[in-house]
Amino acid sequence: MIFFEILLEGTSDVPVVKEILTRRFLLKDGIHFRIHPHRGKGTLPRNPLARPDPKCRGLLDQLPAKLRGYSYLPDGYCVIVLVDADSTDCKELKKSLVDIYEKLDKRPGCVLFRIAVEEIESWFLADSNAVRSAYPRAGINKLSKISPDSIIGAWERLAEVLGFNPQNCGGGDKREWSAKMSPHLNLDQPKSPSMNAFINGVKRLVERSVA
Repeated sequence: MIFFEILLEGTSDVPVVKEILTRRFLLKDGIHFRIHPHRGKGTLPRNPLARPDPKCRGLLDQLPAKLRGYSYLPDGYCVIVLVDADSTDCKELKKSLVDIYEKLDKRPGCVLFRIAVEEIESWFLADSNAVRSAYPRAGINKLSKISPDSIIGAWERLAEVLGFNPQNCGGGDKREWSAKMSPHLNLDQPKSPSMNAFINGVKRLVERSVA
C-alpha cells in the first residue's frame, strides 16, 4: 500500500483532506499518510535550489526545500501538494509547480500536484447538503446561484452563508467549519471539479499501488 506525505496550506485544510483519505479510501492516519499544514500559501522562490528563508513558513515558500528533502523517499511513497488557486489561473499555477519540481537537483519520484479552485472553502460551497447537515440554519438559498469552483471570494462567501461577518472571522473559524462539514461531503459524486480532480488523483495512486 502506498504512503502519502501531504503538504497543505494550513490547518483548516486538514479535516477535509483527512476525511477524503479515511472515508473514501479507508486509509489510516500515521499508517498510510501524514498531513503537514503550513502557515499559509506563501510564494514560490525565484531560486528553487536556495535555502528557504526561515521567516517565510508558507507552503510555496518551503516547497522546493521540502521536495528536495523528500528525495530520499523509497518506492511506495508519494508526496501530495494541495494549494489554493485563489485568483491565479489554475493551469498557470500547476505549470509553475511542475516547473519548480523539474528544476530540482534532488526530488521524490512520485509527486501529485492538485489545485483547489478557488479555495478549499469552494468545495463546501459546491455541496449544499453538507452545509445544511452541519449548519441547519445556514442560508442555503444563497448557494443556488453559485457555480462550483467560482472565483467569488469563497471563504468570505461561506462565512456569510453560515451567518458570520467575514471581518470577524479567522483561522479558528475556518477550522471549525471544515471539521463540521467535512463528514457530510459527498465524496462519491463531488460537485466541485477541483475536489473531484483531487479524489481521482489519489484514487489512481491507490489503485496503482495495489495492482
